[in-house]
Amino acid sequence: MKNPVCWVVLTGISIAFIQQGLPVRSQGESQSDNKQMDNITIRQGETLFLSCSQGDFVTHTAWLNRSSILYAGEDKWSVDPRVSLVTLNQDEFTIKIEDVDLTDEGQYICAVQTSSRPRTTSVHIIVQVPPKIVNLSKDLVVNEGSNVTLMCLANGKPEPAIVWRMISASDDSLSSDNEVLEIPFISRYRAGVYECTAANDIAVDTQTVELTVNFPPSVSDGRDVGVTLGQRGVLLCEADAVPEADFEWYRDDRRIFNGFDGIEIEDDGGLSKLTFFNVSEADYGNYSCVAINKLGSANTSIVLYEIIEPTSSTLLQGPGAVQDGNSGTSTVFTPTCLLLIVLLHLLLKF
Repeated sequence: MKNPVCWVVLTGISIAFIQQGLPVRSQGESQSDNKQMDNITIRQGETLFLSCSQGDFVTHTAWLNRSSILYAGEDKWSVDPRVSLVTLNQDEFTIKIEDVDLTDEGQYICAVQTSSRPRTTSVHIIVQVPPKIVNLSKDLVVNEGSNVTLMCLANGKPEPAIVWRMISASDDSLSSDNEVLEIPFISRYRAGVYECTAANDIAVDTQTVELTVNFPPSVSDGRDVGVTLGQRGVLLCEADAVPEADFEWYRDDRRIFNGFDGIEIEDDGGLSKLTFFNVSEADYGNYSCVAINKLGSANTSIVLYEIIEPTSSTLLQGPGAVQDGNSGTSTVFTPTCLLLIVLLHLLLKF
């Protein structure tokens, strides 16, 4: 009986010649039977089963990966713990490779030695790899008007397609079917979250970048406020800015501070409130609100004016009152008086 080790070595040499397209013959000078199986496509991380038929009169058998011997009969030659023997009998010879990786891709050969001649069965393994984004732009803070470039690189097999889009926008110009998304002269309205998607036939990988756009304050037009003497009055100032604006209040050219003359100033994000708890005559007048950040400032004016409550002398005397255009006094005609006037008018006709 032949030495198994010598047979395996000779098998490896024979397969090398087969792969190079050179003829290989057995000791009996009969050409070996070579069979090519269909390619096997498997996803990274799955388990691969490799099987070939044995048949009668098999003396030796082996599974090889390129030039490396994985199994020779029941003897494991591979040092890879993921490789193991599943079945070895007269009908089949099956091994498995767990947690398949891209490095496992390539040609595998089952070599069988019968009493008459050798036989090989080869199969090519294709490993598919889900996409993985490996290089993505970091979150960015830029000033309005800047040119922005976002980058997204991904690995995978088949090669993944890259798509950029702004999550909260309906504008198609904010999307790109490319690794690079260019945004020239960026405006405040294009600040937000941008999503990069890498996809192939296996899976999808998605990651996001947050883009912050700094811009100077813009202040809403101030609304004048009328307040009755002695009542509470509130002036409002609203500003849109990134970073958030700081507010300053002025009466003419004099700055007003919180707590000054019983006045309270309260800022909450983009809104500032100037509150008078007890409006006096001296409080009426023109006020200015200034919103400031590191990129600039904006202001608006608000007038606090007096509302005079109506008195009894300014009210009408009722539905029967007639205003005298000359004297400014009112003459009241009662129903009885009106009836006497009508009767007198009728009598005068006779």
